[in-house]
Amino acid sequence: MADSSFDVVSKVDKQEVSNALHQAEKEISQRYDFKGVGASIEWSGEKILMKANSEERVRAVLDVFQTKLIKRNVSLKALDLGDGDPKPSGKEYRLEASLKDGISQEDAKKISKLIREQGPKNVKPLIQGDELRVTGKSSDDLQAVQQLLKGADLDVALQFVNYR
Repeated sequence: MADSSFDVVSKVDKQEVSNALHQAEKEISQRYDFKGVGASIEWSGEKILMKANSEERVRAVLDVFQTKLIKRNVSLKALDLGDGDPKPSGKEYRLEASLKDGISQEDAKKISKLIREQGPKNVKPLIQGDELRVTGKSSDDLQAVQQLLKGADLDVALQFVNYR
């Protein structure tokens, strides 16, 4: 019998992120506490740019955006805020966020090591670019690996695809 396998990936549905951004934009334009503070959120190339006239307001804009992402089932681990501190720019404060897409080499190595140390013994992880393929004889072992990765506290939003 052939080995079973699945791929561990970290992909972000850009359409859902865009929808969440537009919902946040609409809420910010309508909320009373954002009137007259220059609060906004928008795409800036591949990054998401949040602006307001104070640090607290920029953090409130971020909070609104994160709430919309959660409602659309987009993991907050996919949002990279850099150091997370709003930067002053003229009379306003700015916060840039980017989307993490794919598993970095160091994260892939961490995940692979975790599978080798704590997973079933006859399961083999293999790094393939920005993905990780896990192969094993038994589909029960592969499901045990999925449960292990779901329970692990990793800095990456993981999905499991190509289950064969």
